[in-house]
Amino acid sequence: MFKKILIANRGEIALRVIRACRELGIETVAVYSEADRESLHVRFADDDVCIGSAPARESYLKIPRIIAAAEITGADAIHPGYGFLAENAEFAEICAASKITFIGPTPEQIRTMGDKAQARATMIANGVPVVPGTPGPVEEVEDALAYAVKMGFPVIIKAAAGGGGKGMRVARDADEFTRSFQMARSEALSAFGNGSVYVEKYLERPRHIEFQILGDTHGNCIHLGERDCSVQRRHQKLIEEAPSPAMTPALRKKMGDAAVLGAKSINYVGAGTMEMLLDEDGSYYFMEMNTRIQVEHPVTEMLTGVDLVKEQIRVAAGEKMSITETPPLRGHVIECRVNAEDPAKNFQPSPGRIDVFHPPGGNGVRVDTHVYAGYIVPPFYDSMIAKVICQGRDRPEALAKMRLALDTFVVQGITTTIPFLGRVMADPHFARGEVHTKFLETDGAHLMAEPKP
Repeated sequence: MFKKILIANRGEIALRVIRACRELGIETVAVYSEADRESLHVRFADDDVCIGSAPARESYLKIPRIIAAAEITGADAIHPGYGFLAENAEFAEICAASKITFIGPTPEQIRTMGDKAQARATMIANGVPVVPGTPGPVEEVEDALAYAVKMGFPVIIKAAAGGGGKGMRVARDADEFTRSFQMARSEALSAFGNGSVYVEKYLERPRHIEFQILGDTHGNCIHLGERDCSVQRRHQKLIEEAPSPAMTPALRKKMGDAAVLGAKSINYVGAGTMEMLLDEDGSYYFMEMNTRIQVEHPVTEMLTGVDLVKEQIRVAAGEKMSITETPPLRGHVIECRVNAEDPAKNFQPSPGRIDVFHPPGGNGVRVDTHVYAGYIVPPFYDSMIAKVICQGRDRPEALAKMRLALDTFVVQGITTTIPFLGRVMADPHFARGEVHTKFLETDGAHLMAEPKP
């Protein structure tokens, strides 16, 4: 087992990794930017190193500084968390070259699944259903249009190296396609340094279903159930829950088996997520794989009782997973992401000082956060300040607990999405589980605006 782990991240995920390490008796190293000098992950780690100024490109994305911090503190492993360098194959390679264990999959696995077109081809070769689309990236707009006409509109143009909704454009007819194709390529090149795009059939009202995967170096690979992440805004997840309201035992087995088959096809090691779309007719399709721990991993942890971060660490150390089959699913779990944003101003970020911070509590309520009263939310990073996770015996009980948790979550000094999340929880469509990836643009569009007094 490792002696000291450096956490190449910040915020709540850095604290989450520190907790797992403490339970395993492993020392930790926090790296931080100048903007995060007063952050809790710096306070609770055994060692800490400042790696640069506030912008991420000058700190959390500076690979040489992170490696140097690991070397001078004697860290023998690095946990990347999520975001930043978590899915950077070059970073994983440099860790290996520096004789430091990267707590995650291999560089080859990251590359294979990080390139969406290559990931699609890999899934097709192994019999995993994928959304109908081009066999790979398409260079010429005329060729891409020919595919689109054959598939039938609407279609979606996606960046091959994309993520987070960047480099994605929907085209509903041939006239719109050419313009959307060029814009998607331009966005992809700007965001990822790679202008390659491919084309897929666009599903109008699908659910976003992801399966939590866990694999080790001893040939074990399982899933730990699904999460429904359909409530999104601009392709960013806002609410996640498990089990999915649309799931049946038979469908879970089919989709879960496909997810594990896809992961096994690349001999996946560590924690990862197979992202799928579930259409209204019951058809399901592989979308992408995230080769890292997810923001919403607490949903699965509460549902199964499995500590995913500790499993990541054990697997990276060469040990077997503590479980080798899907555990029983316990009740129902809902997670809400609380962001420092103003929904009334198109979710504009709301950085600044938190004057009052009183998180909810009670049986079956978990809050993962890195903020406190007096903390200054910096404007340089993701705006999430907390995750509220509630577990009930069934969905109605979990929903009731979440409503109460949001009602009693007090944050003053900045504007947050707590009132907005409360409106979603009270919405009849959400209460019935009638959601899809366009829910907040259609049935739930009224939830985006502040109610008039």
